[in-house]
Amino acid sequence: MKSNDWLAGGDRHELAAERIYAAAASLIARRGLDRFDLDSLAQAAHCSRATIYRHAGGKTQIRDEVLARSARRIHSAVMQAAKGSTGRDRIVEAVTAALREIRSDPVASQVFTPGRPGNAALLADSGMLARFAAESAGLNPDDTAASQWINRVTLSLLFWPGHDEAAETRMLRSFVSPAFRD
Repeated sequence: MKSNDWLAGGDRHELAAERIYAAAASLIARRGLDRFDLDSLAQAAHCSRATIYRHAGGKTQIRDEVLARSARRIHSAVMQAAKGSTGRDRIVEAVTAALREIRSDPVASQVFTPGRPGNAALLADSGMLARFAAESAGLNPDDTAASQWINRVTLSLLFWPGHDEAAETRMLRSFVSPAFRD
């Protein structure tokens, strides 16, 4: 049951969870996923570990929610960038925009560090990312192999980038685009 707290200005549970997620995102952005821990989070959020568990769950749940929020922000920006494009052009635009957005996102950029693909194992087979890839690239959502392949292409360029965005776009046009029909 939700109850608005007149002093807090909203539902106390939701406000606490938001504060915890914001502190977790800030910690991950500054220190990376490897160094994210609940003691540091409790200190950053100015609360106890018990409060964290009560309002946001454990470390895995918090990490997953912070990553999901980042992914949703990126997906929204990619959809905006790919708007109006179709077929092969949309695929190239979607991947190029995804690379740009991931690299500029404080949380995502900590996950996708060139030369250190360890954290990406969390995301490589993500159903959420496969859905995002299918939607943003204009693919059939039932074609999970195609959307997971797009994710893997994107991951490979994140961990082993081209010289610049133009070089990556040329690679996408030469090697990825031909794999799809207009």
